[in-house]
Amino acid sequence: MPKIADIEDTPNPNAKKFILKEPLTWGITHSYDNAAEAEADLLAASIFDIEHVTNVFYVDHWLTVTQDGGADWQDLLRRVAERIRAAPAADTQTARLTAAATPIDDLSPDDQQRLYMINGLLDEQIRPYLQGDGGDLHVLGLEGNRLTVHYQGACGSCPSSMSGTLVSIEHMLKTIEPDIEVVAV
Repeated sequence: MPKIADIEDTPNPNAKKFILKEPLTWGITHSYDNAAEAEADLLAASIFDIEHVTNVFYVDHWLTVTQDGGADWQDLLRRVAERIRAAPAADTQTARLTAAATPIDDLSPDDQQRLYMINGLLDEQIRPYLQGDGGDLHVLGLEGNRLTVHYQGACGSCPSSMSGTLVSIEHMLKTIEPDIEVVAV
């Protein structure tokens, strides 16, 4: 039963971030854009049962919920908090083993090295800020000079993530990959 330490606003007015005292996962992100995607995840599915919820994203000690703009935040926060408190605590050992076993995409050795460097820069310069705002960035693929990414959590529906943030990410990555093009899907 996770305990909530705090609830924070995010730059996305339709998303709130719950800071938890116990981890839900160990480095494994869970991101769902609808109830059908969350069907096998008891916590996320229970949150999607609440009217107006459009996205559930969680990793480690925090969970972000995005709504469609039609809900009263006070009521929605209370209902989401009830679902979080009712969730079972994470199985720490299983969660750590799962995190360690996450496979790397099937790429050539050269592209794996490029992706390793790109992810290192994203981990250092971008993800901490996105995570601080209740979101994240998942790299979907690297084909030639095209990097495909997917925003998660509060960043998924935030207007600035598709414009200013994406441009900033591309400019930063050009310091190590001058011809890279970053596309968000």
